Amino acid sequence: MPKLPSVDPQISVEELARRIAEPSLQLIDVREPEELEIAQLDGFVNLPLSQFADWAENIHSRFEADVETLVLCHHGMRSAQMCSWLHQQGFTRVRNISGGIEAYAAIVDSTVPRY
Repeated sequence: MPKLPSVDPQISVEELARRIAEPSLQLIDVREPEELEIAQLDGFVNLPLSQFADWAENIHSRFEADVETLVLCHHGMRSAQMCSWLHQQGFTRVRNISGGIEAYAAIVDSTVPRY
């Protein structure tokens, strides 16, 4: 049986910028509401990790497990935790946005506020 190509579990902010408008992507931001007040990217659904108990049970009704899912946080650590959890829930195409919104602001779009 041929081996399926593996998907890099990371996505660069440059690749995100090229692909962010693709309707087939599921976009999740795990930062806190107060962080979103400072800076956010259009199209992302906010699932704050601190509110895990409020949304974890409904993850499969809100997102499809076999659709490419990109996860964002401030620097990439919390989103990596979320990616790991999503894999455990059966999500097969999860990618962490390397460097988070900080890297996006620094490399892609200087109008996005940094904090």
